[in-house]
Amino acid sequence: MSLRSLYTALLWLLLPYIFIRLLWRARKQPEYLHHVAERFGFYTPRSDKPVIWLHAVSVGETRATQGLIVRLQADHPNHQILLTCTTPTGRATSQQIYGDKVVCAYLPYDYPFAVRGFLKHFNPQVGILMETEIWFNLIHLCRKVGTPLLLINARMSEKSSLGYARFSRLTSEALVNLSGIAAQTTGDALRLTQLGAKNVSVMGNLKFDISPPISMLQLGKQFQNRFGTARKIFLAASTREGEESLILNALQPLNFLNSLLVIVPRHPQRFANVAQLLEQRNIPFQRRSENLPILNETHVVLGDSMGEMFAYYEVADIAFIGGSLLPYGGQNLIEACAVGTPVVVGPHTYNFSEVTRLAVKADAAIQVENIDELITQLQKILNDTAILSSMHQQGLDFVRGNRGATDKALEVITTTLSKREPPN
Repeated sequence: MSLRSLYTALLWLLLPYIFIRLLWRARKQPEYLHHVAERFGFYTPRSDKPVIWLHAVSVGETRATQGLIVRLQADHPNHQILLTCTTPTGRATSQQIYGDKVVCAYLPYDYPFAVRGFLKHFNPQVGILMETEIWFNLIHLCRKVGTPLLLINARMSEKSSLGYARFSRLTSEALVNLSGIAAQTTGDALRLTQLGAKNVSVMGNLKFDISPPISMLQLGKQFQNRFGTARKIFLAASTREGEESLILNALQPLNFLNSLLVIVPRHPQRFANVAQLLEQRNIPFQRRSENLPILNETHVVLGDSMGEMFAYYEVADIAFIGGSLLPYGGQNLIEACAVGTPVVVGPHTYNFSEVTRLAVKADAAIQVENIDELITQLQKILNDTAILSSMHQQGLDFVRGNRGATDKALEVITTTLSKREPPN
């Protein structure tokens, strides 16, 4: 029995757990029980045009595809863009951005019957996986039916590389069956090559090419009017479980450094948990969803909204990027830098290690080791307009200097697609 067969057998053993997991997640996010059939290869949406298929797991990857999809639509108007995702928030984001301009669906679980159903239904001319989406049966079956499959904006952290190396033969087989890989950095390319990948190039990071939507910048101005100008605004962005407690425990005795703290949890299902945390501490707070002016006695704004991160960054004087104080691996800091918001990150940034290193080197971001250092840096930066101004400009320059990944990705995709271009 091959390793891939063993992998598939394990998936079958996990099938009851998959249903339990969907039900468990649906307790806080009912959308997990919507479109369940798609996760098993049964689809309703169809296209009468040849399909270009992109897969983006969740919100961050979906937003990163925006510039690329616009270019693909312009260059290949006779094709239909299919955008698959894994999470309800990713699907909601794709519908928010694109409406009916793209077909949105869930990528099926990696069961052979489900993947076959997906490929038969949509018959994509080319498939484009984003970042670190390595699904062994999906890649094998795309190769078998002749669908070229690319891994674009690829990243492979040292931690992930060690995990995949434990199944080196299975990983190598999958990577070799990809039609091409365009990695974010030379480090990502090297780690993918060491795992057995062929035809690897370096393209940069699509997230540098994201332009802040005008609507979000305008919303940021509305936030500014609502929040007032008497206090500096400290944004805790994309926070993960446990980080809010650390920040509140440190800031509350200091009267929040006379600033307004805005907390935007990474996952919407945690909005209620963070609200309860604030209530337990008797901290005066208001919800963004209330759409009311922020009172002078309010210490915290709970950002209980989706798809508005650019607006939060636009209004913030400084932003902490969540998932980095505790070992979650960090989140993307490029959006903050794109609007010139000074950034502070914690020690755990292995998911974005190269971007973080470059941002720190460019003086667009500061990395701290713990909550005490975070508070020290906040006290220093919030009281120094020169530092704020310098980091603002360095952030803008950092993003501008790293753009261009979309052009390189488009070149790889178009070259691959031309080999299957149907006649007009």
